Amino acid sequence: MKRFYSVNFICLCIFVIYVHLPPKLKKMAKSEKRDEHRETAVLIAVSTPDVAEEKTMEYLNELAFLVETAGGECVKKFIQNLAHPDTRTYFGSGKIREVAEYVHENDIDMVVVDDELPPSQQRNIEELMRCKVMDRTHLILDIFAKHAQTAHAKTQVELAQYKYLLPRLTGMWTHLEKQRGGIGMRGPGEKEIETDRRIIRDRISLLEKRLKEIDKQKKTQRGHREQFVRVALVGYTNVGKSTIMNLLSNSDVLVENKLFATLDTTVRKVVFQNLPFLLSDTVGFIRKLPHGLVESFKSTLDEVRETHLLLHVVDISHPDFEEHIQTVQRTLDEIDCGGKPTVIIFNKIDQYSWVEKAEDDLTPKTKENITLDELKATWMAKLGPKTLFISAKTKENVNEMKDFLYEEIKKLHIQIYPYNNFLY
Repeated sequence: MKRFYSVNFICLCIFVIYVHLPPKLKKMAKSEKRDEHRETAVLIAVSTPDVAEEKTMEYLNELAFLVETAGGECVKKFIQNLAHPDTRTYFGSGKIREVAEYVHENDIDMVVVDDELPPSQQRNIEELMRCKVMDRTHLILDIFAKHAQTAHAKTQVELAQYKYLLPRLTGMWTHLEKQRGGIGMRGPGEKEIETDRRIIRDRISLLEKRLKEIDKQKKTQRGHREQFVRVALVGYTNVGKSTIMNLLSNSDVLVENKLFATLDTTVRKVVFQNLPFLLSDTVGFIRKLPHGLVESFKSTLDEVRETHLLLHVVDISHPDFEEHIQTVQRTLDEIDCGGKPTVIIFNKIDQYSWVEKAEDDLTPKTKENITLDELKATWMAKLGPKTLFISAKTKENVNEMKDFLYEEIKKLHIQIYPYNNFLY
């Protein structure tokens, strides 16, 4: 009995000490606890002749950011120069053994590949690594599942996950649920994998029906927004769309330095001077965005399809911002939005940096040696007046952006709703 009381007393003391800890120490304790459970990851990628090794490393850095967003930690990156990935093990036999040795010696939790793997290739790599193997698509789906908040977003992500899982069931050990039985269900029997496939197909069918109902509801909601010009923020993920949304609408949309922090389309009514319009913040795009996700997020991307003006936000401080522009443009073309009126907003000019060349250096200038003013005089000059350079963080040129957008939206409002008066 005394021992019982002493244990309880110790627990009570620990609780009291924790309660009276300063907030900073509490936060540190929680973060340390989270870090203990972070999964370690090794990233691998093939550098083909049409992609330089430096570019492949930049792609792996983006993949590392994806792993960090998912809650993991990248500890090592491997690149192999090949004409094309090995059909059996992605890397060549020698290199894949080198990766496997590193994984075994350092007790790595997972290997992440910067490509979409066929099911057989993934199984072969798992046999060698003896740990979890994920491809880029699986990782992005996992991040979407983590960030999905509403029933709509969760349904869309679940549908994409099941479509991804269906051809990859071979080799899995467990049932998804018990095999159905009863009157009318007797027969020669099914193998376990056939049962799982049937369950997944049934679930996919149910989710597709549910999304069709959601599509109808969303279409009805959009129909109630007549007499308003609709403006949508689009762009690569993590370029500052939500920050600009908050600036223009005085709202509190979630802003984080993470990929795909925004999944659900947020719509706000904004008033510039005497002009009201609707502004929407959409899901960000990314290189090699899984096609299944584009299909599943059709109802979310309908918000972009039905908009009157696109605000294409670009992170000009990112070394690959030109490639990001091309990625976004390809995705917009894929969803039939390529020809819409567009304003390009180059954000994060406060973070743009360049390296000044030495006076005696006669080698040609590279991207790192170009100043922001010189950059504006390149291909950007051909884009005309529909190009803005701002910093949403420091609010530099934000008032100029608002004045410009007012004039653009006003033109569209008069054109689309000629008999609709402004607020005053």
